[in-house]
Amino acid sequence: MMSMRSVFRFPLCHCCVAAMLATSIGLHAEENSSKSAPETNTPSKTVNTDPASAQATAEGKKAKPLPTDEELKKTLTPLQYAVTRENGTERPFTELYDTWKKEGDGIYVDLISGAPLFSSKDKFDAKCGWPAFSKPITDNEIKELKDVSHGMTRVEVRSESGDAHLGHVFDDGPKELGGLRYCINAAAMRFVPKEKMKEAGYGNLLVKIFGDENPSDTTAAKAEAK
Repeated sequence: MMSMRSVFRFPLCHCCVAAMLATSIGLHAEENSSKSAPETNTPSKTVNTDPASAQATAEGKKAKPLPTDEELKKTLTPLQYAVTRENGTERPFTELYDTWKKEGDGIYVDLISGAPLFSSKDKFDAKCGWPAFSKPITDNEIKELKDVSHGMTRVEVRSESGDAHLGHVFDDGPKELGGLRYCINAAAMRFVPKEKMKEAGYGNLLVKIFGDENPSDTTAAKAEAK
């Protein structure tokens, strides 16, 4: 599948302008939701954290069927639903963004399907108020679509397996990191710490991303060394 970026090149998007537009034209997820969305990324019930299903998704195998929109309305917070299912955008510089900046090694998975999307090794602070990554873990789990909403022309990023709206990708990222900036809503992702990846069903990615098959053993060894 040809990348959307190879078909359509868009002008550089400056972070401050994007933040102003998000505020002025009402791109907040709260305004796309039928009720006020609290700034939290903890659903009342996690959508897909089944290790077997996560492992299948991570390995490109067929996972269990995804929940319906009606089921998602019951399991996701209003903010999470507005972002992933209604193409909303969370406000910039929220507590979710602050939390993302503080998170350590690990991966970010699709909130709906549990598919691995981004790695902490590819995150960088673009000073935009939203999480930023230089590249996805694999292109197979990311799809790009032309987005002409709100009087702008951009490239939307969605998850392939969960069909969840994630954010947008711009070509104004650091050149030393490849030149791309995946501007992603924190509310569309779930963070899995490196030491929890194996038990959560993402053990096959430990070596690929971190070169470490048993992170818990490494952590224990460091603790004993102290």
